[in-house]
Amino acid sequence: MIGYRFSDLEPQKNQTPFEKLLDIFIQLMNITSGNVSETLDWMNDLDRQYKLTNDDYGMGDFIQELKDKGYISENDDVNDIKMTPKTEQQIRKRALDEVFGKIKKSKQGNHNTPYTGQGDEMSADRRAYQFGDSLDQISLTESIKNAQINHGIGEFSLAESDLEIMEKEQKSQTSTVLMIDISHSMILYGEDRITPAKKVAMALAELIKTKYPKDTLDIIVFGNDSWQVSVKDLPYLQVGPYHTNTVAGLELAMELLRRRKNKNKQIFMITDGKPTCLKEGINYYKNSNGLDRKIVNKTLTYAAQCRKLKIPITTFMIASDPYLKQFIQQFTEVNNGKAFYSNLDGLGSFVFEDFQNNRRKNV
Repeated sequence: MIGYRFSDLEPQKNQTPFEKLLDIFIQLMNITSGNVSETLDWMNDLDRQYKLTNDDYGMGDFIQELKDKGYISENDDVNDIKMTPKTEQQIRKRALDEVFGKIKKSKQGNHNTPYTGQGDEMSADRRAYQFGDSLDQISLTESIKNAQINHGIGEFSLAESDLEIMEKEQKSQTSTVLMIDISHSMILYGEDRITPAKKVAMALAELIKTKYPKDTLDIIVFGNDSWQVSVKDLPYLQVGPYHTNTVAGLELAMELLRRRKNKNKQIFMITDGKPTCLKEGINYYKNSNGLDRKIVNKTLTYAAQCRKLKIPITTFMIASDPYLKQFIQQFTEVNNGKAFYSNLDGLGSFVFEDFQNNRRKNV
């Protein structure tokens, strides 16, 4: 049986009945992987138990308002209800608020580097004007001050030698690949681990889209095989009856990053278990018992290849087994990357903190 973690919902002040129910609807849509009918069934059960609605505004009113406002669409011929792109976007925004709620949007830009020049953002450094400098870099206050010192204040005169330039900090772009484990163990042991992973992926995607639009983010999932998914696919993502083919995920991540022209590249991997699968031709080599030497060695080989290509891997481990930690430590050492051992509640903060740290330097 899958276990879910619930906390007390504290509605915001001055919310309408629709807005209060919409908060619950969005949360449940993540858990049901975009299944509107199942979500509404859950809401009806919660309504009966906790009286979410009243005689003035019932669940039927809420469903009708979802349709009227474009959150869901219904095909009467086949009795099929689906969420719309508007809801998909709302889920991403809610994930961003939930995971990175204290972040304030800033001016569009990219990663800071220790270099100055023809960049994007003004710095505190000043220098003399050089031919080719843009006019918007001229510090008028300092330039006028220099002119008064050099030529006196009787008859104002401004020469080229008086001009001072405000340096700009150069920015760098970063290409990130986010790998999400969708093996069966992500819903075992009484915990739903895939929903927090999806939320983090959607929050990271929305953060990059709104705050760092010059960056790139590719999202891939890996089970027996690995494949790329789009941001709009994330709410529908489900765990399959898969083993964990980490090699396939790394192989696809490296291929995607090869196509990116940015010098700064990185891989984030969210997983809860050990690699248990390899693909050999059309066949799968599987072993879920302990750490298989053949699978481990192949995985470490790819970690070393990423290191040679200057692609650091940050692993977010949602597990605490000592022997798994030992493997991740070995994997991290081979790649010269980083590893975090997080519970489900702390996953988002770990991902964001490391993402921001990598933005402050050349990865």
